Amino acid sequence: MKRKTFLKTLALLPLTAAAMKLKELNKISETFSNTTKMPVLFLGHGSPMNAIEENEFVQGFRNIAKDIPKPNAILCISAHWETKGTLVTAMENPRTIHDFGGFPKELFEVQYPAAGSPDLAKETQSLISTAEVGLDDKWGLDHGAWSVIKHLYPEADVPVIQMSLDYRQSPQYHYELAQQINSLRHKGVLIIGSGNIVHNLRMVDWQRLDETYGFDWAIEANEQMKKFILDGNHQQLINFRAQGKAFDLAIPTAEHYLPLLYTLALQEKSDDLKLFNDKAVAGSLTMTSLKIG
Repeated sequence: MKRKTFLKTLALLPLTAAAMKLKELNKISETFSNTTKMPVLFLGHGSPMNAIEENEFVQGFRNIAKDIPKPNAILCISAHWETKGTLVTAMENPRTIHDFGGFPKELFEVQYPAAGSPDLAKETQSLISTAEVGLDDKWGLDHGAWSVIKHLYPEADVPVIQMSLDYRQSPQYHYELAQQINSLRHKGVLIIGSGNIVHNLRMVDWQRLDETYGFDWAIEANEQMKKFILDGNHQQLINFRAQGKAFDLAIPTAEHYLPLLYTLALQEKSDDLKLFNDKAVAGSLTMTSLKIG
């Protein structure tokens, strides 16, 4: 190559890179074009055994799916993926992660072979301006995601990505970060927070695991949380550490509670709100779930 031609080629490289980036962004926009606004879910996922058992909570997940248009893709924020920084899964075929122990072999054999969506991962990354979001190719779908999504879409025919929880950040930070991905609701993306609003494994009544009952403090916290949710009082839920002893017992660590804040952050004034699966189990867990929109 002649020196003059070589120099001209070098000069064009930034323009070529910019053109490629624009083409990539256009492709993402075409993939997730505007649709009717999707609802948002918070699912109390409870025990991993809900993936393979038949019970009222599993039926509740199935019933709520009947009220939702089939999405283009799912973005799940699970209690079970905590990271330093925020990541989104960006692989074509996420693995099914069995991130638990002491359960029957049957549970470890479950596979949920939903496709991933690198395009949605990049779209999500582009929407968040307050944090640097990384694209992950190692995680997959943990049981906070697949154990409930499999009841919504048993054919695994909707692409699924996950977004991690940055364990270093405050509840207010998580709430504000979630607000930035609201536009995905208008592009056929079903956003799901998966956790439990009352979740204290240290106080579980192991002798009554299958019974639907709650300790007094669990019922008190759950009822107050529901009041705040129904009143649209998100700030009190963000400031959950200032709500007294019942909340402290209900939320000894924040990872199962934070996905609720991601769901609430996406609520719009015109959205309806529906509670379901609203029961306590084993004393210190609640399966309370909600649909917004």
